[in-house]
Amino acid sequence: MTRLRLLCVLAHPDDESLGTGGTLARYAAEGVETYVITATRGERGRFGDSAERPAADVVGTTREAELRAAAAELGVHEVTVLGYPDGGLDSVEASAAQEVIAGHLRRIQPHVVITFGPEGAYGHPDHVAVSQLTTAAIVRAADRWQVAKLYYIAWSAGTWRAYETALKKLTSTVDGVERQAVPAPDWGITTRIDTNDVWPTVWRGVQCHRTQISVYRNLADLSPDDHRALWGRQEFYRAFSVVNGGRAPEFDLFEGLR
Repeated sequence: MTRLRLLCVLAHPDDESLGTGGTLARYAAEGVETYVITATRGERGRFGDSAERPAADVVGTTREAELRAAAAELGVHEVTVLGYPDGGLDSVEASAAQEVIAGHLRRIQPHVVITFGPEGAYGHPDHVAVSQLTTAAIVRAADRWQVAKLYYIAWSAGTWRAYETALKKLTSTVDGVERQAVPAPDWGITTRIDTNDVWPTVWRGVQCHRTQISVYRNLADLSPDDHRALWGRQEFYRAFSVVNGGRAPEFDLFEGLR
C-alpha cells in the first residue's frame, strides 16, 4: 500500500506543537509521512521578555526557525511556510490563497488533512481564516487529488481547562469584541487520539519556541503527570470522510484507510 500521508494546515509557528504536536509525533513514529503548512511566520507575536522588540522581519525569521526546529523534534517530513501576514490572514485574496494551498495538496497528496475548526479555537481571526481557506482548497484540489478525510481540531472543556490553567486565559479581541475559547461538546468529538507515548517529544517541540517563553514558562514547572494530561490525548471533529462514517468513536485518523 502507498505510504500514508498526513498534512496539518495551520496559522502560526507553535500551532504545530500546541495544536497537533502529539498527533504529528505519534503518526511520524508509526511511519506515516507527516507534513505541516504554516500560513504566516508569526512576525507579530511576542519576542521573549525583552522591552525592545526587533523588526517584524527579524521576529518572523526567528519564529520560522523555531517552527522548523520543533517540526524536526516531532518527526515532520516537510514544513512549508506560506508567508502571509500575521494577523491579516483574513484580508488576503481568498481565491488566490486557496489555490496556493490546493497546489500543495495536489503535490503532497495527503490522505488526511487537519486544520482549525470554524470557530478558530478561541476566535483568532487567523485560525478562522486558515480553516476556511483549507476547507475550500480541498474542494479546489479535488480535480487532481481527493483528500480522504478532513479533521478540525476540537478541544473539549476539560482540555481547555488544562491548557488555560497551565498557560493563560486564551482570548482574541476582534472589532472590539472579546472572543474566548469555545469548547467542543463531548458528544461532538468524533475522534480521540492516544498520544501518551509521545508527550515528551511534544514538550521538546514546545520548548523550541523560545521567543514565546513568557507564555510557556509555567509549563516547565509541571509534573510529568500534568504534562501527560496536556499532551497525552488529542481530540478532533471529523468534518468529512469518504472511507467511513457513523457515530462510533474513532481512535485513529486513518480508520478506513488501513
